[in-house]
Amino acid sequence: MAITLDEADRAIAAAADAGVPLQVGFNRRYDTGFHAAHEKIRAGAIGTPQLLRSLTRDPKLADPGRIPPWTIFLETLIHDFDTLRYLNPGATPVEVFAFADALVRPDFKDRGLLDTAVVTIRFDNGALAAAEANFQAVYGYDVRGEVFGSAGMLTMGDIRRSHLTAYGPDGIGAACVTYDQDLFHDAYVAELADFTECVRTGRAPSVTGQDARAALSVALAAIQSVTINGPVRVGDTVA
Repeated sequence: MAITLDEADRAIAAAADAGVPLQVGFNRRYDTGFHAAHEKIRAGAIGTPQLLRSLTRDPKLADPGRIPPWTIFLETLIHDFDTLRYLNPGATPVEVFAFADALVRPDFKDRGLLDTAVVTIRFDNGALAAAEANFQAVYGYDVRGEVFGSAGMLTMGDIRRSHLTAYGPDGIGAACVTYDQDLFHDAYVAELADFTECVRTGRAPSVTGQDARAALSVALAAIQSVTINGPVRVGDTVA
């Protein structure tokens, strides 16, 4: 939604003053599997969340020269930060430790490219989480999540285009999804339908500006963590 907390606050305030809904495009909340996991966790189906994981691996890094600095946190992992909050209902991220490098295209590192990152997050309910991203998964577009709790575990995400698996002399193979529009087609449709319903009825959006601001706080903490090479308390970052 923004690249500073001040900008996010201004956007939230402007939408409120104008009396219009502000919905943020965190599409995984509309995916059937991620949404079902959220509901089960909120209902206590796996007890208390203890370990969480969210990952995003894009299918191809086309032109690294066009990628602005810190994109991996502000545009890619921002979705994973929101997903981890979504899968740990009512909990707040309090501390972040991030590592990032240019492993796909190391020749662009001196231009500020970071194409691979791992972020660990501590929540105020004690849960520990990991978010990871990479800009080039040669096998397709890979988005998955996992929540391990005191009474069980839930996993989300499947890169396979269908449930068909081929067994042959070269091993096991399956066709994989290569675009986000294919993997999250139904989620994008549900997201747009939800926003339309908000405009029509005046209902508050399911994903708010405050959700985007919270994810941005984690992203900014991750950027600072990489900069200082150490852990950062969420909220201690520059607005």
